[in-house]
Amino acid sequence: MESMYQFAEASANFILYFMGFLSIVSLAIMIERFLSLRKISKSSKEIGVKFQEIINTQDISKMKELTTYNDSMESRALGYGINYLNKNSEDGIDELFSSYKTMEKPKLERNLYILGTIASNAPYIGLLGTVMGIMKAFNDLGNSPGQGNEVVMAGIGHALVATAVGLALAIPAVVAFNYFSKKVALILSNIDATKDLCLLFSKAKKGA
Repeated sequence: MESMYQFAEASANFILYFMGFLSIVSLAIMIERFLSLRKISKSSKEIGVKFQEIINTQDISKMKELTTYNDSMESRALGYGINYLNKNSEDGIDELFSSYKTMEKPKLERNLYILGTIASNAPYIGLLGTVMGIMKAFNDLGNSPGQGNEVVMAGIGHALVATAVGLALAIPAVVAFNYFSKKVALILSNIDATKDLCLLFSKAKKGA
């Protein structure tokens, strides 16, 4: 039994250090994804304005210019789509854009699964640390019967730190994960809009 209490004490300390490591990993992912997606979103907004101009003016002839407008995912997708339609019919255009999204999506979501895992599991890791800490506190009480409540209260207070750290780690990770997921969804929806513009381009050519 004594070895179990020793294991609980060692585990409580290890869990705190482990959550400190997870906080560094989480922060690094958040910074990297913020900088990366901000750059991609900026390019998407720029070409989105150009797409809006085409929709407003209905001047389809300007679409080819947008394939080299900037190095955004939408401009590359537009180039692939127009090139495909110049060589083939509209059949298969859905599959082309679906394949493009499938290839680009992992780049947009890079390391987000790690952030999501940290967000969902950090409270449980903190709770485990608290349980281990409470076990240690009661063991200390048994070994120091004369000190009474002071030992238990101090031990429980220290144990609850693990739960607080777990929540402090999880909450920003959840917010960041949802924010980045929304950014990725918007970029992918822009690629779907690009496909629709390609189909419009194809129909305009046929009607010319």
